[in-house]
Amino acid sequence: METKAAARFIRISPRKIRLVMDQVRGKKVEEALNKLTFAPQKGARILKKLINSAVANAEQDSNVDVDALYIKQVYANEGPTLKRWRPRAQGRATRIRKRTSHLTVVLDER
Repeated sequence: METKAAARFIRISPRKIRLVMDQVRGKKVEEALNKLTFAPQKGARILKKLINSAVANAEQDSNVDVDALYIKQVYANEGPTLKRWRPRAQGRATRIRKRTSHLTVVLDER
């Protein structure tokens, strides 16, 4: 029985969060949460919260063994980009792109 959790419009670039996702893809939930607890990246805190949410969603279904859950899929899609401007020399301006992500975690029983 697959269980899903999604977080949208998260203020981290998809490229940065994917580096953290690659560390936990396919792992058991308990092992993944332990790894994320001690990871220094900003994305680790966000992903840990999302996995906990997916586990809570799984607990709502009575015939799911929470201890047997593993991360079947985890991916980050690009959200809308906030565009900002920074002044530069000689009256010019450069664009700053503040990227956002849509994150999804899918858990399943093994």
